[in-house]
Amino acid sequence: MIPKTRNSQAVWYLFLLPSLLGIILFMLYPVFESFRLSFFSSNGTIEKYVGLSNYKFILSLDVFWKAVFNTFYIAFFQLLITIPIGFVIACAINNIKWGKNLFKVLFYIPNVTSVVAAAMVFMFVLHPQGLLNNFFGIFGMSVAWLSKPNSARWAAIIFGSWQSIGFIIIIALANLQAIPVDYYEAATIDGSSKLQSFRHITIPLMKGTFSFFIVMGWINGLQRFTDVYILGGLQGSPARSLHTLVGFIFERGFGGYEFGIASAASYILLFLILFFTYLNVRTTEMKI
Repeated sequence: MIPKTRNSQAVWYLFLLPSLLGIILFMLYPVFESFRLSFFSSNGTIEKYVGLSNYKFILSLDVFWKAVFNTFYIAFFQLLITIPIGFVIACAINNIKWGKNLFKVLFYIPNVTSVVAAAMVFMFVLHPQGLLNNFFGIFGMSVAWLSKPNSARWAAIIFGSWQSIGFIIIIALANLQAIPVDYYEAATIDGSSKLQSFRHITIPLMKGTFSFFIVMGWINGLQRFTDVYILGGLQGSPARSLHTLVGFIFERGFGGYEFGIASAASYILLFLILFFTYLNVRTTEMKI
């Protein structure tokens, strides 16, 4: 064998150099620069040090707290819908003998579909004469989905649930299939019914999976932007009901050129994500 020299080992570090430069330029530098910028009043060219004034200004804005409410409202109800329904569907797929892979693909397609394209299609579905209202028309109902604040939020919840439920189904199904069959066989020998086995074996062993869904759901929910921007525009119409925290940052930064305020709002969002991640981990007793 030819002994490795320092020069031959150094060659491998050269292969890592492009990735390291990319991380430094496009991840680390923006993080530190936005933190610095959060203490300045800046329009992109002129800067003035203002200390904590940007943070104080943001926390005094009604529109910011409106964005906070919308973000938490949409994220909470989407989790409330997707986790139970996704788990039930995963259980149903797990119990069928044929076509499991087909159903997994069908349910996962929305998760890999372009958010922009799917949101544009949903705008036609949610139109007053769209597919959804035509269905409700059978029961004598019609909803102005994108014209009223409450219905607009639920339109975003429905769209988000449709797109994210495939991820929950795939992860839940993988964990269901990882449960040893021996547990169920032993329970059957002891006289346990299928419902009792589901309650005392499946549910407890899926606790970690549910914790993962909750934590990841809140992290993704607090960063909600693309689809609600397509549905509600820059100001989250109607009446800013679709104006989320990231939408607030985008509007201030690229709509009003208030980059100092946008940077400060980004770090407020980071704090909220860290706080609620910690809270969810402790509440669900998730091990990390």
